Amino acid sequence: MTGKVPSCSRRSSESLALPGYLTLCLALQAPRLGSAQFRVTGPDRPVTAPLGGEAVLPCHLSPRMSAENMEVRWYRSLFSAVVHLYRDGQDQYGDQIPEYRGRTELLKDDMASGRVSLRIRDVRPSDDGKYNCLFESQVFFEEALLELQVAGLGSAPDISVEGRQDGGIRVVCRSSGWYPEPQVLWRDLQGQPLPTASEKITPEAGGLFRAEIAMVITEESNQKVSCCVRNPRVNQERESAIFITDLFYPWFSPWMLALGGILGVMLGVLIALAFCSRRQHRLKAAHQAEKDKLQAELRWRRAQLCAVDVTLDPDTAHANLVLSADGKTVTYEDRQQDRPDNPERFRTYPVVLGASVFTGGRFYWEVEMGDKTNWTVGVCREPVIRTGKVKLTPENGYWTVWLRHGKYEACTFPPTPFPQGVRPRRVGIFLDYEAGEVSFYSVTCGSHLFTFTETFSGTLRPYFYTGYRVGGKNAAPLVICPVPDQSGEHHGP
Repeated sequence: MTGKVPSCSRRSSESLALPGYLTLCLALQAPRLGSAQFRVTGPDRPVTAPLGGEAVLPCHLSPRMSAENMEVRWYRSLFSAVVHLYRDGQDQYGDQIPEYRGRTELLKDDMASGRVSLRIRDVRPSDDGKYNCLFESQVFFEEALLELQVAGLGSAPDISVEGRQDGGIRVVCRSSGWYPEPQVLWRDLQGQPLPTASEKITPEAGGLFRAEIAMVITEESNQKVSCCVRNPRVNQERESAIFITDLFYPWFSPWMLALGGILGVMLGVLIALAFCSRRQHRLKAAHQAEKDKLQAELRWRRAQLCAVDVTLDPDTAHANLVLSADGKTVTYEDRQQDRPDNPERFRTYPVVLGASVFTGGRFYWEVEMGDKTNWTVGVCREPVIRTGKVKLTPENGYWTVWLRHGKYEACTFPPTPFPQGVRPRRVGIFLDYEAGEVSFYSVTCGSHLFTFTETFSGTLRPYFYTGYRVGGKNAAPLVICPVPDQSGEHHGP
C-alpha cells in the first residue's frame, strides 16, 4: 500500500542550482522514508470466538516500533464502518457504528512495541466476517485483513415420537440456538449414519439457526439410535439417543415368561418382581408428572382470579419509549420523545414501571411479547436505580424473567433456564405479597415457568423492559392484556 510523504522544504539560498537542490531534497528525505515504512501483520488463520463470549483480534507492526502516536483504525468492509478507532493518544467513540458501542476495547499493554489487539465482548452472529486493522503514522500507513469466525452451540437435541408412518414410527429430533448452520444426522449404535425421512435447517431470532431432522424407526431397526447436531466450525456436537424397545415392546413379554420357565419358578418370580417394580415406578413417575402438571395449571387458574388492571406509569418511562393512550402498550422508538425531565424517569435503559403500587395482597396480570427477541418483565422493589447499570437479581430488589440471546431464563444468580422447549409469547405474573412469592406462567401453553420466594417489605411495582430495536428486529411492543375469567370473559378494559 502506498505511504504518504510530505514535500521537501525550499532552501533560502538563490544561488543553489536546480539539480543540486533536487539531489539534496531526496538525500534529506531518504532516511525518513526508510525509517517510517512498516508492515502490519495479523494471524495467519481465522480467529474463532464463542457466541456470547469474547473475541480478541491481534495485530502488530513489523519491524517493532511504537504505535502510541499513530492512528489505529479497525473497520469492516467500508472505511467509514468504524468498529474501533484510536487517535491522538486516546480512543475515539464518535464515529463508531452503533452495533459495537459499549462492546469493544483496545488492548494497549504492548502498544510501545507495536502490538495492539481488539477485544469484542458479547460476541454476536453479526460479528462474523472480515476485519481491517489499519496503522497510520504521519508519513505512512498500512493495514492487514483478519477474519473472525463466530461459533455457537445450540440446545441438546430433543427427540419426540410423532405417530406412525410407512409401517414404522416417525421420530423427530429438534435443536435450536446454533451458529453457523449446523450439520445434523441420525446414527446407529456403531456410530454409522442412518437414512433420514426429512431434514430442515431454518433461521431463528438473532441470526441463529434451528435444526429439525426426522426418521422412520421399524421393528427391524437397530436397538439404539442417536440424533447428533454438530457445529462444523469448531467440530463440537450435542447428541441425544432413543431406544427402539421402548417404542415397540411391552415390559412383560412372552420371551420373559419362557426364560422364567427355564430358570425355574424362583428365578421367574424374581424376574417378574423386578419388571413389575420397574413398570410400577414408570407408571408412578408418569402419574406424578401428570399430577404436577394439573396442580400447576390449577394454581395458574386460581392466580387468574386475582387479576388486576395494570397500566404503565408515563412518569417513569425512558425517553425512547412510546406509551399508548390507555397505558397498556409500550414500544421502543429510535427517536426520543418530548417528555418532562423528572427524577422518576429511567435514563439508561428502555424501562417503564407499572402505575400500580403493591404493599400487600394478591395480584395477577398478563403481558404479550409476540415475536420480540429481547424483553424483561416482572416485579421490582421501590425505590430502584434509574441511572446506570444494575444486576437484575432478588438481592437487588428485582424478581423478573427475560429473553436474552435466544435464552428464556429467570433472573436468579446465576440465571435459571425455563423448562426445555418452553418459549412463551405471553406470560402471566402472580404476586402473593404475604406468602412472599412471585410466580410466572406461560399463558401460551398453560404451564408453570418459575417461582421466586422472598420475604417482602415496602413497595413493589410491575417492571417492563422492551429491549432495543436493532434494524427490523425486536420492533414488536409489550402489551398488557386483559385476563379471561373462568367463564371466558375478560378482566379489565
